Amino acid sequence: MTLPRHDLHRHVEHALTRNPVVSLIGPRQCGKTTLARAIGKAQQATFFDLEHPVDATRLEQPLTALEHLQGLVVIDEAQLQPALFSVLRVLADRHPLPARFLLLGSASPDLASNISESLAGRIHFVHMSGFNLSEVGNEQWRQLWHRGGFPRSFLADTDEDSFKWREDFIATFLERDLRRLGVMVSPESLRRLWMMVAHYHGQVAKFSEIGRSLGENHTTVRRHLDILTGALVLRQLHGRA
Repeated sequence: MTLPRHDLHRHVEHALTRNPVVSLIGPRQCGKTTLARAIGKAQQATFFDLEHPVDATRLEQPLTALEHLQGLVVIDEAQLQPALFSVLRVLADRHPLPARFLLLGSASPDLASNISESLAGRIHFVHMSGFNLSEVGNEQWRQLWHRGGFPRSFLADTDEDSFKWREDFIATFLERDLRRLGVMVSPESLRRLWMMVAHYHGQVAKFSEIGRSLGENHTTVRRHLDILTGALVLRQLHGRA
């Protein structure tokens, strides 16, 4: 079971009419692949999943794999192969344009090897998160508040299943996913920080105070917060001094 995400669907489709490359960015398991398959179904899109060994091998020579394709090309977890983006810059400048590219990513451009710089002027970013209230309906606000917006958590059969999914998600994210992005920080350190930051939700974060509680200096706290922000599981709002 899933829920339609009409606004995001329209946003991505419209962006693809105006840009040779569109990047759909959101945390892992927020529904990017499901949305991309719904968009690609009507267009008979070509799909690559860089977490699949066969697709990853095919795209080791990205120009050879991509230059003859037409229509919509979807590349999932695109940040796992940074060399891809210099090739996409060349393919995006062809006239006429035989193919447009939808890239799915679970890390911000800053964390994923400066993707935005590689494709500056050719790429449009669409930011995606879990379900929001307009998607689930006002009557579901308690469930959304309790379970969060990740589709598998929100749509789980029971609250117990939802909670177990979130536990597994956090463990996998900290112990595997960040390392695949080149982040070599202790998973336990990031877990402690993530838990502590949850208590600052909606408040002003005092980095020195957080650092003292964790036994780390404030610069380390800032660096680790930036990692979690870049991985799209945390959002920092920067106020004016």
